[in-house]
Amino acid sequence: MNKKLIAILAVLTLIAPVAAKANTPQQPTIAILDTAVDMTVPGIAKNVVYEVCVMEVPLCPNSKTIMEGPGSATFQHPFVAQNGFEHGTQMVYAAISANPNVRIVFVRIIGNTLSGGRAMAGTKTVENALDWVIQNKERFNIQAVSMAQSHHNLGPAGTDYCPKNTYVINQLNTLKSINVGVFFPAGNLRDYSRISWPACNTESISVGATMPTGEVAIYSNYDSARIDFVALGTMRLTSAGNRQVNVAGTSAATQIAATNWFTVRQAKPNLGYQETLDLLNRTAIITKNSRVSGAKLINVNGALNG
Repeated sequence: MNKKLIAILAVLTLIAPVAAKANTPQQPTIAILDTAVDMTVPGIAKNVVYEVCVMEVPLCPNSKTIMEGPGSATFQHPFVAQNGFEHGTQMVYAAISANPNVRIVFVRIIGNTLSGGRAMAGTKTVENALDWVIQNKERFNIQAVSMAQSHHNLGPAGTDYCPKNTYVINQLNTLKSINVGVFFPAGNLRDYSRISWPACNTESISVGATMPTGEVAIYSNYDSARIDFVALGTMRLTSAGNRQVNVAGTSAATQIAATNWFTVRQAKPNLGYQETLDLLNRTAIITKNSRVSGAKLINVNGALNG
């Protein structure tokens, strides 16, 4: 497993100012684990309140495996708008589209080569990033984690196809025990019997995508036994370089779902993990497409009023 590469899931259909100080415990945040964030985009510093870099190789801006504070989660232009690194900025704006007041701790987990290419990253990167979240949950009052990265190196359909990483499973259980929802994308490969790793871990909250009509997107992977929710995955977002782009993928859907969780937890802070999950399940809207049925579309307004 440690040699498996993490693949960017976002599908583009039209294919640094100083960050604010860290949150106080009274102000909830969501942790976004992704490629990089363009902090020069107007208005982004209002929502991204802290930057972190966590990698398994020393490719953070300080040439180490970990860095915190301003500049940690981005790197020089124009590279932040190339080679998939714009994905992180898009995820920030997906969160903002779901809740304009969301407060984000952005954790950069993908390094870059000297030419601006994407460096390799494996499951150790996921382990290190989730460790950082666990260690800093109270410091930043982290309510949800979204990592819209995955791979589809799975076992055969019809088997227990999800690769087992005991360390990650234990991390997910730890985060559940402290009421943090961890959201991963189902993937965009039109696989209607398997969802990607790490979403296939039942200890996480897995997310497929819908079209603006509410119908499940035809590109979204789906496994009725393992997928938890679907959320809007096709939308127009701000990208690195302050460009407006059309985005379609379970990456964006994962960010919407995680931010919906954050919004409900912020409004109903006395709910625990299972109570929040039960509320979202109870108030979800059932949707489908020509290949799948019974998908649960998160209904944040229903949950807030439920």
